[in-house]
Amino acid sequence: MVSDLETYLFDLRGYVLLKGALTTVEVEELNACLDEMPRLEPGQWYGRVHAHSYGTNDGLNLQQIYEAGEPFERLIDHPSWFEHIKHFVGGEGTFDYHHGPLFIDECFAHLRQPGEAIGLHSGGFPPILRNQFRYHGGRFMCGQINALMALTDISPGDGGTMVIPGSHKSNFVHPDLEKHRMRQDGGGSVEGAEGSVEVHMEAGDVLVFVDGLAHGSARRVNEGERRVIIFRYGPSWGNFRHGYCPSPELLARLTPQRRKIVQPL
Repeated sequence: MVSDLETYLFDLRGYVLLKGALTTVEVEELNACLDEMPRLEPGQWYGRVHAHSYGTNDGLNLQQIYEAGEPFERLIDHPSWFEHIKHFVGGEGTFDYHHGPLFIDECFAHLRQPGEAIGLHSGGFPPILRNQFRYHGGRFMCGQINALMALTDISPGDGGTMVIPGSHKSNFVHPDLEKHRMRQDGGGSVEGAEGSVEVHMEAGDVLVFVDGLAHGSARRVNEGERRVIIFRYGPSWGNFRHGYCPSPELLARLTPQRRKIVQPL
């Protein structure tokens, strides 16, 4: 369950870090699945997994990663963070639960190489419903909550996620946004943005944050590859961000709860 301290810190900062949310065995299984996949270029497919990039310098996204094998399916309603997601998206006992508790509108593995980073984005600019953070009537009502799962240790120089704590409540644009923002070519980084912090993680840790939090990454300078998986959750009435849809084969083998989260309608 979500502790009072986690609720306080999420409201204050816009994120909580869940240490050891994935076991060593789970991390090994997920990495093994990724190792078995061929190295894809943006636009290529591996089964129902699509390689995607925002540009040339931001790394590679393997979209629809829950299609890549049973270890990824377990992440859909993983007990280490599922109650946190439900609590912060909110809506239990309301029409938002008409088709199910949640909906995953995007899920992907992200691979970052030396020299790659992603610039600053979100933080209430531009204001959109998907990014909303709200607490009203004794409950959270957030448009999107992300679970970012570390499959490798992420230390200084590894291109870790950077956030500006509290920016999910900001009414103003960061004055240095243009210096650090996510560009059309996918470049940029958050390093040097006043108020930003880099979140260091061990393999198995999970960062749960509201998408309205201003975030991006540092540039990876170390050798090797940073690996994370990101599942984006919202109310069950949402729709797929990139137009993907789950395969009939995936839907047939999912548990009833997982199937409702992947395709509520």
